[in-house]
Amino acid sequence: MSVLAAPDYPGFWIDDPVHRNFLRIEALAQFHFFRKSLRGDGGFDVLGCDGTPQRRGPQELHTTTRLVHSYALGHAIGVAGSDDIVDAGMAFLWKHHRDTTHGGYMWGVTRDDVADGTKLAYGHMFVLLAASSAKLAGHPDADRLLSDVTEVLNRHYWQADFGLYRDEFTRDWQEFSRYRGMNANMHGVEAHLAAFEATSDPIYLDRAGKILDFFVHRIAPNYGDRLPEHYNDQWQVDPTYAGNPMFRPAGSTPGHSLELGRLCLQHWELTGRPDTDAPARARSLIETAIRTAWRRDGGFAYTLDLTGNVDISDRYWWPVAEGIGAMASLIKLDRHEADEDWYRKFWSFAHDHLIDHRHGGWFPELSDLTRPASHQFKGKPDIYHSVQAALFPLPDGLSRLQTGLAAVM
Repeated sequence: MSVLAAPDYPGFWIDDPVHRNFLRIEALAQFHFFRKSLRGDGGFDVLGCDGTPQRRGPQELHTTTRLVHSYALGHAIGVAGSDDIVDAGMAFLWKHHRDTTHGGYMWGVTRDDVADGTKLAYGHMFVLLAASSAKLAGHPDADRLLSDVTEVLNRHYWQADFGLYRDEFTRDWQEFSRYRGMNANMHGVEAHLAAFEATSDPIYLDRAGKILDFFVHRIAPNYGDRLPEHYNDQWQVDPTYAGNPMFRPAGSTPGHSLELGRLCLQHWELTGRPDTDAPARARSLIETAIRTAWRRDGGFAYTLDLTGNVDISDRYWWPVAEGIGAMASLIKLDRHEADEDWYRKFWSFAHDHLIDHRHGGWFPELSDLTRPASHQFKGKPDIYHSVQAALFPLPDGLSRLQTGLAAVM
């Protein structure tokens, strides 16, 4: 088991050579574990806790795209085998997820058939992220994917009158609900910032800013600096909506406040660090999430109701990972001891309870006894959140992660 940091290190852990070595070792362990996702036929398997491929089903869009993005980061730090994952994922996106009949990208497919042709903004944002990260990694097919998904987003999803993206269509582009969601738009910010970093096209930065303005400046202040997840087609909060308890739970999701706070800082840096309240607004989102959702026994409660009380107390890996990224960003911006205390607390909790030191990767959920559990997730479904937690603290900047990693590794 690698050492988390030097004993009694007096400064900030992101400066500690021992902690920085831990971050590198942890990232490499994750890349090694999830390398087993790649099948001989070029598809990806979802892995069990020991790395054994689980029973094969349709390959979902977020699985393909997140592996492309994550291993593009692996490429930046010289991880062997990263290009194989990126190559396979880019080919699978173009040949299988891409709908050659109706356009766009289908949610669930096999190599030979369509399992779920639904066209979700959430999935398309990850296609944009994957294409952007692949471009930064120098992939030869990145430009065509980036151009194609951008055209699809422009044609079907972007609502210029609101400055936001609509959510979901059938395979042949029939809009089957009035639902609008924060989650797809938040990942839209992430993807658009990555696209700007890859292309320097200001349209991506502008759209990310419009989305941030809506949620950070117009919505959050009316809800105690929390972010309601669900809206109607006029972008009014829908307080009664309760969908899938994992992917569209009622109320607000504190982990998303941590994520959006970090993205707000990334946008602020990419726009030249203007004299605005963006850093203060980002800090308020992050601190509110910690204050209202961090459990006394560690870990974040999954959801709050719209008054700020805990609704679903279950603990998952990804909010802790996002908390690490958020605190690392705040520490890079301005050194505060309270931020360092939380950064250390989050990493200590992850080290003691979430990281699988035997096999690699993070356990996705914990029981009330703080032991690995498998109620919502089977196996280890994802590298994306946890590997970024290990990589975000390493470069100096708040943005341009891939180029920053290449410089420090």
